[in-house]
Amino acid sequence: MWKWHKNLNIEMNINKNLVDNFKKHAKISGILFILFGAVGILFPTLLSLTTVLLVGYLMLFAGVSAAVLTYKSNREDWMGWLKSFILVLASFFILFYPLQGAAALGLVLAVYFFTDAFASFSLALSLKPQKIWLVWLFNAITSLVLGLLFVLGWPKSSLFLIGILVGISLLFDGVALLLGGAFIQDVDDTKKDK
Repeated sequence: MWKWHKNLNIEMNINKNLVDNFKKHAKISGILFILFGAVGILFPTLLSLTTVLLVGYLMLFAGVSAAVLTYKSNREDWMGWLKSFILVLASFFILFYPLQGAAALGLVLAVYFFTDAFASFSLALSLKPQKIWLVWLFNAITSLVLGLLFVLGWPKSSLFLIGILVGISLLFDGVALLLGGAFIQDVDDTKKDK
């Protein structure tokens, strides 16, 4: 992914405004993400319903956008109209029945976790002589357990598991942003001291 290299200090001098904005906004965003994540962990049902409603509104936007694109590009494209209709219909279902939407989203997440577990088990076994294989095995077992948690308590488990997982993700994203901002601040301060 990203690699630290010796030319980063030069790039930071060139993009001083970008670096200053990142330091400022990383702290603000990090604190907000940590707060939202903590609220989500403490009140998982609230964050689950918020997530489901967000997905519903995104689907509604996608359906309307697909309809506009179909109308402007090829009005006779029945597949484009069908896609738009299905997206809008599904979004209305999710928006008017958020509890059932959470159950459906929980089932989708269960399928995702089972698929991820299968892929991670395969990768772990292919890496077995290496030390890293244990990390992938742990990842596979974690994904399998999460998938089982969704399925065994489904549909009721979806209502709190979605919120907990999104909350944990937001919390760690916030910590990463705060640490990233502090890291850039340290690099910038070190550069100024020289």
